[in-house]
Amino acid sequence: MSSSDQIQSVLKEDRVFAPNPDFAAKAHVKSAAEREAMTKAAAEDPEKFWAEIAGELHWFEPWKKVLNWKAPFAEWFVGGKTNIAYNCIDRHCETSRRNKAAIIWEGEPGDSRVLTFADLQREVSRFSNVLKALGVEKGDRVGVYMPMIPELAITILACARIGATHSVVFGGFSSDALRDRMNDAEAKVVVTADGGYRRGGVVDLKVNVDTAVDECPTVKSVVVVQRTGQDVTMKAGRDVWWHEKMAEASDVCPAEPLDAEHPLFILYTSGTTGKPKGVVHTTGGYMVHTYATSRWVFDLKDEDTYFCTADIGWVTGHSYLVYGILANGATSVMYEGAPNYPKPDRLWQIIDKYGVSIFYTAPTAIRSFVKWGNEWPRKYRFDRLRLLGTVGEPINPEAWIWYNREIGHERCPIVDTWWQTETGGILVTPFPGATPTKPGSATLPIPGLDMEVVDKNGVKVGANKGGFLIIRKPWPGMMRTIYKDPERFKEQYWSQVEGAYFTGDGARQDEDGYFWIMGRIDDVVNVSGHRLGTMEVESALVSHNTVAEAAVVGRPDEITGQAIEAFVSLESGNNPSDELAEELRQHVGKEIGSFAKPAKIRFADALPKTRSGKIMRRLLRDIASGSETVGDTTTLEDLSVLAALRDDDE
Repeated sequence: MSSSDQIQSVLKEDRVFAPNPDFAAKAHVKSAAEREAMTKAAAEDPEKFWAEIAGELHWFEPWKKVLNWKAPFAEWFVGGKTNIAYNCIDRHCETSRRNKAAIIWEGEPGDSRVLTFADLQREVSRFSNVLKALGVEKGDRVGVYMPMIPELAITILACARIGATHSVVFGGFSSDALRDRMNDAEAKVVVTADGGYRRGGVVDLKVNVDTAVDECPTVKSVVVVQRTGQDVTMKAGRDVWWHEKMAEASDVCPAEPLDAEHPLFILYTSGTTGKPKGVVHTTGGYMVHTYATSRWVFDLKDEDTYFCTADIGWVTGHSYLVYGILANGATSVMYEGAPNYPKPDRLWQIIDKYGVSIFYTAPTAIRSFVKWGNEWPRKYRFDRLRLLGTVGEPINPEAWIWYNREIGHERCPIVDTWWQTETGGILVTPFPGATPTKPGSATLPIPGLDMEVVDKNGVKVGANKGGFLIIRKPWPGMMRTIYKDPERFKEQYWSQVEGAYFTGDGARQDEDGYFWIMGRIDDVVNVSGHRLGTMEVESALVSHNTVAEAAVVGRPDEITGQAIEAFVSLESGNNPSDELAEELRQHVGKEIGSFAKPAKIRFADALPKTRSGKIMRRLLRDIASGSETVGDTTTLEDLSVLAALRDDDE
């Protein structure tokens, strides 16, 4: 824990939006009372609660015990045998969903494909047989380094089908990052593509794989999808073409009955320095958690077309583009490219083209939409949209209001979801037909979750007091360990507050029990004895009518300990000036207090972000403090943004 002092919460938000009565009448969870009854039942007997949900899915053999808990190690559905690929595909092929669209895919150049559940069953079975022919057995690790194409979803489902543990490495990572992750996972096979499209250019994935795999002694085969058609080097005896091997493979491959605790995937958390940190998720508990939360949170119905903008290289893509959505038999939209290519209306075009009814994206993307201007979404009808969601970081109230007005047309509930790679699935969220929402709050924990905001001693703090967000009891989707490093798992997540999972986030709970996430504890700024979550200062800045996006960091200051430095992107039509900088400083003082005024405001055309949409505040801290940038920057969406900020600093 980085500091012993309490985090101050300064954000005030009084607006409340009741669930739409028409939406609530048809929702899976129809009222606050119904949600409270679920929460009560889960608190009284969590094992019975989760067992009833698990019983809705297919199991080859029933579990003997719901939970083994020897803190911090959990086993869920002990002795049960299941297969998540069977539950995502085969289960639906035995019903009228067989010929329903499972995945609708759009490539950045405009090409598209639709895979029904029956198509997916054939393709996944074929690739399962390809992996087997390459010597992949149950328990082996398969590395995946691909663009957002249907073959990426097929690959992970094929791994799950035969019991191979997949480890997807985001296609924006460098060859060094890929090498380190493949060596840590001891991967036997890597699946990639010749390249992928991004902003009209080609990302040379196979070149990166060649560089990485030369230093990966466990990798015996590389499977290459022909996506761009560019010339690539194919190493004899190691590299094989996807299309050639698929043409030879049978489309029959029964799903392997797997122990509930069989490792489903290893996902290396972004921003890792030093030794890669592989988060391990297992089959049964993760399946149950993502299945249940997908239904509760997105209110999935058979007629829905669901669009999550996350890359499968991140956990959001695993849980809420593939596994949780397909387990519910819903149609999932995949998009390969950038949200503003060739124009800033690309996502709005996709929503109207495919009749998307549920849209799930990141607050940073929403703030970019604001900056690009209202004229882009106003060109589209959004007539089938019925639910909006946010994921990845806290959403500031003004972005929430814009999203509600411009995209939801004030008729679509917004589910602001909090969770992490480590948690496997959503933990704090509104239920759209049941929970009154407050812009900026993820609202309430899901049923079965024991979550608190505590001080440095692990004592629960009062209403509207900032503190450390912890979870006291196990839940099905939780990570099981760090791959090959259980001691690191205990030290990193379970040592700060005795007997509790330490999330690493600051938060407060208001008088209604709603949780307000204040951002990573590492992002707290200590100004003259005031410990402030940067998200709250950022929210104050974005509430000004000229600001589209803001990122706040701390830099050393001889007098105040730390000084606040703000990086601000303006909405179109506004120009940077010293007068505007001072106006923004005064605005923060009015919204929060004079102690929170930024010492310096820097205007920027864009902020450094990963392709998943997260602002890389670590890089901004380096710039603010005049330090040299260190660590991996290969996940940056646009390296020129960092160069421009550096030039501005000189």
